[in-house]
Amino acid sequence: MGQGDEPRSLLKPIAYSEIEQPTVSIDKMMLAGIKQFDLTDRVAIVTGGSKGLGQAMAAGLASAGADVLLVSRNRDEVEAAATGIASDYGHGAVGFEADVTNEEDVAAMVTKALAEFGRVDVLVNNAGVNVRGAIDEVSYEDFKKVQDINVNGVWLCSRAVLPHMKERGSGRIINLSSTLGLVGLADRTPYATSKGAVAQMTRALALEVAQQGINVNAICPGPFLTPMNEPIADTEVGKKFIVGATALERWGDLREIQGAAIFLASDAASYMTGSMLVVDGGWTAR
Repeated sequence: MGQGDEPRSLLKPIAYSEIEQPTVSIDKMMLAGIKQFDLTDRVAIVTGGSKGLGQAMAAGLASAGADVLLVSRNRDEVEAAATGIASDYGHGAVGFEADVTNEEDVAAMVTKALAEFGRVDVLVNNAGVNVRGAIDEVSYEDFKKVQDINVNGVWLCSRAVLPHMKERGSGRIINLSSTLGLVGLADRTPYATSKGAVAQMTRALALEVAQQGINVNAICPGPFLTPMNEPIADTEVGKKFIVGATALERWGDLREIQGAAIFLASDAASYMTGSMLVVDGGWTAR
């Protein structure tokens, strides 16, 4: 470098176009687009699948091509739900009676899915309960019941499917957390505690199984008009809570959870793990 010469970087910025770029060949056939959402030949287990968000998500997965095993403690309800989905979408749908807090039931659930469909690609941990009330009005037994179903059930079901997913080197686990797993609300200590635990379980398990081809994510629904919420839907408190708190000023319709479930179950979400996908009408944006 001669006298008076200065490094180029001190004279002017280097244009991006002047930087040597790696050659990237984009094959149009690699950009699958909408095909990434195709769930043909996939098999999903959906707990709490007899009604509400679980039934809606099972129907959504079936509409994208998946075979589904719906799980519930109510045999009549879950078998009726499975029959309806099979009729509507033309894919395999089977109802199975099981309690997600019972280790033997959970093992039988996975065995049933493998016997019916030969594989398990997706687990949707949706089974859950809610107990509302101030902390001095809720019994300890009710608090423990919420944790047992909402937390222990998720852990047991996830553990049960993982050996099969690890053997195949792929899988999707979708946990149902909640907006109340991210923010607080008075008189909801049992439910908020459980859903916060699900969020953290999702993150920890995602890190644990990431190198084995398994993605673990959570959906955090806001106020959907499910059977669980119907008791408060027409009350003044319920109306104020929804209209005053959500940006869209309404309850979520069950069909509006389907897109999130299809996305996380599909190849479209292959680079997502340990994430919380919020579907809440703008409730947590306030």
